[in-house]
Amino acid sequence: MKNRMMLGIVKGVVLTVLLTALAGCMTLAKENPLGIGKSWKEEVLLHDGTTLTAKRSHSYGGYPVIDSTSRSVLKEECKFTIPGTNQDVTWKSDFGREQQDNLTLLALDVFNNTPYIVTNPAGCLAYNHWGRPNPPYVFFKYDGTTWQRISLEELPVEMREANVIIGGYDERWDRDRLWSPEPVSVEEIKKINASGGQRHLRVFVREPLDPKKTQSSVSCEELIFYKGAWIGPGDSVGRRMMDRISK
Repeated sequence: MKNRMMLGIVKGVVLTVLLTALAGCMTLAKENPLGIGKSWKEEVLLHDGTTLTAKRSHSYGGYPVIDSTSRSVLKEECKFTIPGTNQDVTWKSDFGREQQDNLTLLALDVFNNTPYIVTNPAGCLAYNHWGRPNPPYVFFKYDGTTWQRISLEELPVEMREANVIIGGYDERWDRDRLWSPEPVSVEEIKKINASGGQRHLRVFVREPLDPKKTQSSVSCEELIFYKGAWIGPGDSVGRRMMDRISK
């Protein structure tokens, strides 16, 4: 009888684990029809010393091996609740393939119930798409309905460094917590970010970077999006080619 009871308990635990994993997969499938992606939680330290839990997810694509987690990110989302309220907020980067407007989340914070985020253009095409900002950041403020782009001067000075995992999911730090429901802690986030990456992505600068002294996106070749293609500003051949194609 005792053995039967123990067997029943073990079966129950296994069933619970499987159902939890299945629920996670169903949620991911809903967000990403291809079922290729990853979701996780992070404990985000705000400017006033409080924290909030951010739910982040990536959808992958762009590589022939369907089960590869190192494939490029097609969509990134970050969801959280404004502290002290019931208002849920979602930031999303769809990583548009047409104009390559992809952004990477670096930080989020809340001031007087108003969320702000700091992002970085992911790649040279995205850098050109967002107007070649220098310092190379794109800032947003949530107006209660949508995210509005703001200037560096409008960003609260308290937002000085990255407080989310730069680049998001990486199997190197996630291997030991693959099915963990617990958020990545503030201390873990700091440790992960300190282990690599460019300094200006970890600690924000408010002065322009010198393209000759940095390996950041400010060194990217200047390009413009013309009739479906990225070409140089003075590329008359490229313009004529696109003119013919678009006819």
